[in-house]
Amino acid sequence: MSLFVKFNLILILVFAVALVPAGYISNSLLQKNARTQIVQNARIMMQTAMATRGYTNKQIKPLLAPRLAEEFLPQSVPAYSATEIFNYLRESNPEYTYKEATLNPTNPRDRTVEWEADVVNAFRSNEKLPEIIGERDAPLGRALYLARPIKITDPGCLSCHTTPEMAPASVVKAYGTSGGYGWKLNEIIGAQIVSVPMAVPIGLATTAFKTLLGSLIAVFASILVVLNVLLMLAVIRPIKRLSQMADQVSTGNLDAPEVTVKGSDEVAVLSGSFNRMRISLTKALKMLESE
Repeated sequence: MSLFVKFNLILILVFAVALVPAGYISNSLLQKNARTQIVQNARIMMQTAMATRGYTNKQIKPLLAPRLAEEFLPQSVPAYSATEIFNYLRESNPEYTYKEATLNPTNPRDRTVEWEADVVNAFRSNEKLPEIIGERDAPLGRALYLARPIKITDPGCLSCHTTPEMAPASVVKAYGTSGGYGWKLNEIIGAQIVSVPMAVPIGLATTAFKTLLGSLIAVFASILVVLNVLLMLAVIRPIKRLSQMADQVSTGNLDAPEVTVKGSDEVAVLSGSFNRMRISLTKALKMLESE
């Protein structure tokens, strides 16, 4: 096996050994960063929903209030507006889902399922908890979710949710008297939940990891080519010339030309030693011939 091949095998082996821990660490960091990015996107969407709720409650609901006695208008309900706006967002981000999960909702579609009820009860047991980030098993695989509590802080919200007798007739007519009543001020009645399949951050991390891995391999291949060229010019070619000169001298050709290597590195020193050895050998043979 030639020196050139050995050098390349050693470099490839070193790169492969170094790539394993580097790849593992990089993949872990990319997975973490992708998860953080998804959570941050969920926070932005949550803020959009919160802004929609505030806008509806402060500006839309007062405008529609006079009509509520005769006709129920869902556009006046902050939760409805936030959900509808999020549905528009889902047209460009279909992987995200949003729900205002409520333990005792007026609209049955907002009623909590088992895992959502656990999230709401976690907020109720610790009212200082600002948000919950977690994972759960979903029909299509693991899902990542961000949840924030829904707390009744505006007394105006209770106008529809204390008792059926105090609620607008249109609301009672639309949803009946079985749900959405008995709410209290400063009570946590539900949670805003944004969910996204774990396949999304995993997919982002996998794509980034493949790009990083491909870039590392491309950089290594480029470096290997450059090193091979330098190795050939600075080491392999001078050594081949020295080897050829030694072969000629060993067969009696004392007129073989010297091999000159510029510089002061080991190859240049070796070249000088060979040249001196050839000269010494030539003189010794001439002395023997003259006797």
